[in-house]
Amino acid sequence: MAKTKPVYAFEEADSKNRMLLGGKGAGLSEMTRLKLPVPPGFTITTEVCNKYYENNRKLPKEVMPLVMKNIEKIEKKTGKKWNSTKSPLLVSVRSGAAISMPGMMDTILNLGLNEKTVEGLAAQTQNPRFAWDSYRRFIQLFGKVVFGVNDEKFDHVLESAKTKQKVKDDSQLNVQSLKKIVSEYKKICEKHTKRKFPDSPNEQLGLAIEAVFKSWMGERAIVYREKNNITKDIANGTAVNVVTMVFGNMGDDSATGVVFTRNGHNGKKEIEGEYLINAQGEDVVAGVRTGKNVALLKKEISNACAKLEKHFREPQDIEFTIEQGKFYLLQTRTAKMSAAALVKTSVDMVKEKLIDKNKALTRIPAQQLEALLHRTMDESKLKNYKQLAKGIAASPGAANGIAVFDVKKAIELGEAGKKVILIRKETKPEDVPAFFSSEGVLTSLGGKSSHAAIVSRGMGKPCIVGCSELKIDYDKNTCTANGKTVREGETISINGSVGTVFIGDVPTVEPKVTKDFEQILEWAQKTKVLGIRANADTPEAAKLARKFGGQGIGLCRTERMFNANDRIGLFVDMIMAENIEQRAKVLKKLGKLQKSDFIQILKAMEGYEVTIRLLDPPLHEFLPNPEELSEKIQKLKAKKATKEIKKAEIVLKRARELAEVNPMMGHRGVRVGVTYPEIYEMQIQAVFDALVELTKRKVKAHPQIMIPQISSIAELNHIKKIYDSIKKETEKKHKMKLNINFGTMIEVVRAALTANELATTAEFFSFGTNDLTQGTFSFSREDVEGKFLPEYMEKELLERSPFQSIDVNGVGSLIKIGIANGRRIRKNMEIGICGEHGGDPDSIKFCHSAKLSYVSASPHRIPIAIIAAAQAAIEQPKRK
Repeated sequence: MAKTKPVYAFEEADSKNRMLLGGKGAGLSEMTRLKLPVPPGFTITTEVCNKYYENNRKLPKEVMPLVMKNIEKIEKKTGKKWNSTKSPLLVSVRSGAAISMPGMMDTILNLGLNEKTVEGLAAQTQNPRFAWDSYRRFIQLFGKVVFGVNDEKFDHVLESAKTKQKVKDDSQLNVQSLKKIVSEYKKICEKHTKRKFPDSPNEQLGLAIEAVFKSWMGERAIVYREKNNITKDIANGTAVNVVTMVFGNMGDDSATGVVFTRNGHNGKKEIEGEYLINAQGEDVVAGVRTGKNVALLKKEISNACAKLEKHFREPQDIEFTIEQGKFYLLQTRTAKMSAAALVKTSVDMVKEKLIDKNKALTRIPAQQLEALLHRTMDESKLKNYKQLAKGIAASPGAANGIAVFDVKKAIELGEAGKKVILIRKETKPEDVPAFFSSEGVLTSLGGKSSHAAIVSRGMGKPCIVGCSELKIDYDKNTCTANGKTVREGETISINGSVGTVFIGDVPTVEPKVTKDFEQILEWAQKTKVLGIRANADTPEAAKLARKFGGQGIGLCRTERMFNANDRIGLFVDMIMAENIEQRAKVLKKLGKLQKSDFIQILKAMEGYEVTIRLLDPPLHEFLPNPEELSEKIQKLKAKKATKEIKKAEIVLKRARELAEVNPMMGHRGVRVGVTYPEIYEMQIQAVFDALVELTKRKVKAHPQIMIPQISSIAELNHIKKIYDSIKKETEKKHKMKLNINFGTMIEVVRAALTANELATTAEFFSFGTNDLTQGTFSFSREDVEGKFLPEYMEKELLERSPFQSIDVNGVGSLIKIGIANGRRIRKNMEIGICGEHGGDPDSIKFCHSAKLSYVSASPHRIPIAIIAAAQAAIEQPKRK
């Protein structure tokens, strides 16, 4: 690889190397090569930024001499002179990382002005007003960016000058006013820094370059990178671009503006943007003045737009300046677009033969498409509402309703037709009936893989978890955050896509699946290699999964079938049963319900495989929390409600018997099947009975039975005996052969390491990546996401949450070991994943490369998974 230099003139740089030059530098370099009107300049690379931090925040010694050599090159090209009293050269100093981070880092304009050069600029342009206006702008930006002076101090001086001169607009200030402003601005900086304002352009430039590098680690930029998952492999440091100043504030024949080659909201092929006459770039971005529609400048701009879009084969976001009638381009970058616009432009640009289908699929960030599948908040109305709090965005979509803190009340009100937002500290399976009746769920504890998050995502309901600033008081039925209190019955709105909670009824917008979106999905289905299945537990979820293109169910959680309001009571009766006879009676009823559900789900899946997982959670999760129940009993005693006390005490006794210190690693999954075999017998029988009925009706069905939490072949064989016995009896009774594959979840580390043993019995594997991640990291997902995980990411101990995206080095290695061991015994063994990672584009790319058979995602995330799988197939063409 060729050795890189610290500084490149625009015409020298390799514009394809965005990591080195940053997006802005690469764009300026490419436009210069295309012979478009770009002011001369140079780029200081991102490598210098990293050396600056390695060097204890000091510029490497060789940088400034190279910078000054490049200033000399600009002098030759422009005929202007650095620090000249006759024809001064001024520059802008701008940031630019490999990925655009709008407004997150700093820019300084008009650098090179001082008491001498300002007079030179006034004489050269014969426009003293413009020269002094540029000087006051420079001091304000330099003071704010380099010295950290509060902007309001400058604004106060500016406003009082306008009042004194009796004018409304900055552009109406005369030279005398501007000179006074410059003097006041300097005093503000000098008071703040306790030093003279730097007059030497060399010193100004050195300080400005350092300030831009500093802004890379500024709070705004760090938070932006965290929120947008911009890791070091995507953008590592910012470059600094030093560009010859061209002036949009030289009078009414000058202007500055921004233009998009296509509409960023809907993707239509129309130039949109705005410009300001007699202004500088900061005025447009800051929204200080209202811009004019860019269509008025169409002739000058349309040529540049067409040329740049054709060259980059992407809609462009272009910054331009007109200086006394001469047109200059200051930046071009790929335009940021809404999900709908991305889809439309992808399809349109294929029709226009600008790009091919593969490029159309890979240019869309798959995760962004979630916005097209869910109701969203009306952005134009948001400013009218107060934000109450912010938590972890757990299940996308927007919802509004009355705040309700009690599960039973939420069910009653929901069934009575009221719109309800269920607010809890955390949720348990016993709370799920209230999910059906609620518009959305909000919890103060938990992370993206907590119970509330997973259940809501499966149902397609908006959900926010880990909203730690929310203090919930069940006694008073209130929640408080940031000094504001919401009482039961008051309306709130939640945005599960970004995690924000608002007071009041924020209007929402319905999702629309367009013809263009259908076209993108069709191309993706044909391109992908990885199978995409659904995590679906109800007939409704199975139908939705098929509608969105899911080809099978990778995880049907049978315990979720007991969550509906008319069933949870039966399941609790089964747990409360005092002997096997009592339990058998209840299980018979539950078996009929399960059989009926299996029939409907298998029918909805139209012959695709449906993997049915036998009961997984610990039984105590279906009973009330012992502490909360004790409190309830005390209140009942105060009311002397003898009958209710007796009932509650029986439940409390059973809840305490079943309670565990560490339920994650306790009596759950296969262990329940071993100690209460009658539960697994009922479930296995229900699957066989459903298949019998569908076979008689000549309906294609392909169920599979999956055993959770297996850690040894002995456990798996123990359950296989039950399965074999039921299979034999059912085939004998109905005189037919029944084919139901028997497999296991790999979610315990030992199972992954001994997968070769398990594969002697298991006909398929499915990795439960949620639990496998918990076991590998020794993290409890309910606790870590809301507590210390953000700090881990801030301190760069982790790049992202391992519950959000598969930890390739640790969990990924276990998956690869499991695949290799399993397929050593069964060559073409079907192996998938069914954890929440199945809907994450980065995890899908790993699953493709690891040669898994399929991933399984919640129904609403299936389109995202299909597109991510197609992207993986395009980017990793080796896998067949």
